[in-house]
Amino acid sequence: MSTKKALITGVSGQDGAYLSELLLIKGYEVHGLLRRSASADVIDARLKWLGIADQVTLHDGNLTDIMSLIRVLQEVQPDEIYNLGAQSFVKSSWQQPLLTGQVTAIGVSNILEAVRTVTPAARFYQASSSEMYGLIQEPLQSEKTPFYPRSPYAVAKLYGHWMTVNYRESFGLHASSGILFNHESPLRGIEFVTRKITDGVARIKLGKANALALGNLDAKRDWGHARDYVKAMWLMLQQDKPDDYVVATGRTETVREFCRLAFGHVGLNYEDHVTVDPRFMRPAEVDVLLGDASKARDKLGWAAETTLEQLAAEMVEADLKRHS
Repeated sequence: MSTKKALITGVSGQDGAYLSELLLIKGYEVHGLLRRSASADVIDARLKWLGIADQVTLHDGNLTDIMSLIRVLQEVQPDEIYNLGAQSFVKSSWQQPLLTGQVTAIGVSNILEAVRTVTPAARFYQASSSEMYGLIQEPLQSEKTPFYPRSPYAVAKLYGHWMTVNYRESFGLHASSGILFNHESPLRGIEFVTRKITDGVARIKLGKANALALGNLDAKRDWGHARDYVKAMWLMLQQDKPDDYVVATGRTETVREFCRLAFGHVGLNYEDHVTVDPRFMRPAEVDVLLGDASKARDKLGWAAETTLEQLAAEMVEADLKRHS
């Protein structure tokens, strides 16, 4: 039996790195789509952190350039394609709504069309987002909960989500979407609130800072570990029939509680160090998200394995190591 090949867009991100690691362990040949940027020297930093940079083959390409996608698909001929590439920072989407639309929305159409043209038998995964629920219509969000996006990012993700459904139903592609709730790790970008908190904790503990400014401390999120969540992505593409799945822990906590856990891990009280800065408030807030992943549990046999306490501790320890 020949080795399975996977192509990952957004391979240099948190999820791309953990997914690469998982697929390599499973014996895949892993290829990644790499968007050229000015910071080329740090582009594979997350793959290096996991010690797998030399095992992933990188290809120049961009979700906004369909010809580059066609070229890479022709070259790689992947069995599985994971579309994790996006402008994924919610706050930036208000400042760059058109770029967010081009990459996070239209980019999905580009890759779906390229897959339909070049590798129609390949299995496709789309990274959908719990942000699509936005102003929640039900206290517990499942695959059947109506969407109400509250940011340009969420609107763009919703377009990509429905395009994936449409290509599945129109052209018979094996295309699945994972509606992933917030998932964090030591590889999370520093601009995201959990990593901002754990980085702040490390700097304060080591005497390099004494305060941490944050936005809405009362926003509630369902936080899991990215390492657990990429397993769900893989499981979706192993099913006979494509479908959409919510991936979540089923536990929601405030940003304040995450602060308490992270600061508490190093024996500090968050109230002594955290301040609220209006600059970090969103124009339209998503107050609470709480996912119902029972379909993923029943059909995929998937469940989150890492607790929020374990996640916060792992992230703080990694940032202490970075700053030491």
